Amino acid sequence: MDKIAQDVGDIQSRLLDHRPVINAEIRYLVREFEEKRGHRESRLLENLNKMVLETNEQMLDTNLEGINQQLTDVAKRLEAAKHMAERVQQRELEAQQSTQLQANMECLKDEWAEFLKEQQRLKEEVDEEQAKAVEELHTRYAEMKKDLIKDAPL
Repeated sequence: MDKIAQDVGDIQSRLLDHRPVINAEIRYLVREFEEKRGHRESRLLENLNKMVLETNEQMLDTNLEGINQQLTDVAKRLEAAKHMAERVQQRELEAQQSTQLQANMECLKDEWAEFLKEQQRLKEEVDEEQAKAVEELHTRYAEMKKDLIKDAPL
């Protein structure tokens, strides 16, 4: 049983464990790169770097004035665009405020109408209470008058 488990483990490690093969390939590539190619790539990179630096120096001198002029033009255009955007934004804000003001006025009119209705209702309630109180007083004084007439000597 142990022999079978060991054989299965060996087969599994050979089929699925690729680390030894990968390590060998990496060592081979490093050795191949270092020994056969030497420092050819670094020399090529140095030459390219020199060419780029020389080209930058030549282009910088000739195009610096043109670039400055173009940057000035771009800055002027950006300033004009900014000014126009600010004006558009201001107009939009004014229109929005005007619309909002109208909406607020409508809301206030509705609230005022509701307030007036409520005041009218309260006035009617007070009038009814007063009418009841006056009626009660009339009744009371009428009774008192009757009592006075009864009690008065003839």
